[in-house]
Amino acid sequence: MVDPLYVLSGFGVGFLVGMTGVGGGSLMTPLLILLFGIHPTTAVGTDLLFAASTKVVGSAIHASARTIDWALVALLAAGSVPATAATLVLLSWIDLKGVAAQHAITLILGAVLLVTALFLLGGRAIRQRYEERLLKLDRRTSRALTIALGVVMGVLVTLTSVGAGAIGVTVLLILHPKMPAGRVVGSDIAHAVPLTLLAGAGHWLLGTIGWSLLGTLLLGSVPGIGLGSYLATRTRDAVVRIALASVLTIVGVRLLG
Repeated sequence: MVDPLYVLSGFGVGFLVGMTGVGGGSLMTPLLILLFGIHPTTAVGTDLLFAASTKVVGSAIHASARTIDWALVALLAAGSVPATAATLVLLSWIDLKGVAAQHAITLILGAVLLVTALFLLGGRAIRQRYEERLLKLDRRTSRALTIALGVVMGVLVTLTSVGAGAIGVTVLLILHPKMPAGRVVGSDIAHAVPLTLLAGAGHWLLGTIGWSLLGTLLLGSVPGIGLGSYLATRTRDAVVRIALASVLTIVGVRLLG
C-alpha cells in the first residue's frame, strides 16, 4: 500500500531540487529520520538511490544543453570513486544497525547540514573574497584541488548522502572561476550520478536500502521536480536559498541535539 505521506515528501523534496538544484539529500535523509523514524543508515542508503534517479534526469537535460564539462566530471570522479569505495569498506566493518552507528551518522549528518546551510548563505561572499587569489592558480594545482574535492564529496555522500549540492557547486565555482556557473552546476549533477549510484549500490550490498520506500518517494518526486523546474525562473533565487538554508540550519541543530 502506498503511503501518501511518503509520496508528499518525495514531491516536496523534488520541488525544492527543481527550484534550486539543492536539497535532495540535505532534506530527504533528515526528513526520513526525524519525521518517519527511519533508521539513519537505511535513510542514507535509500536516499542515495533516490538521488541517483533524480540526477539522471538532470544530467540528461544538461547534456542536451551542452552544459557539462566532462573533463571536470572525470577529475571529480578520480577522487570520489576510490573514496566512496574505501568508505563502503569501512562501513562493512561496522554494525550499521547498532546504536553507536546510528548516533555517529546522525551527528555527522547534522554537522554537514549546518555546513551546507553556510555555503548556501555565504557561497557568493566566499567566492568573491578568494576570487583574485584563485584566478592565479596554475592548472595543475586546480586539478589537484578538484580531485581532493572529489575525495571529500565521496566520503560525505557515502556517509550521509549530503555534500554533492551546495558544498560541491560552491567549491567548484571557487576553483574554476572562469567557468560559467551553469556549466559548473551541470558538471556537478553529472558527477553525482556515478557517485550516488556507486554509494547506493554499496549500501544495497550492506542491506541498508528500503526498496518499497524508495519507489513511493519517486512517485512524488517526478512531478515535484517538474513543477519546481517550471517555477524556478519565476521565483527569486535568493529568497528560496535563504528559506532552504534556514530549514537546513533548524534540522541540523535538531539532529545534533
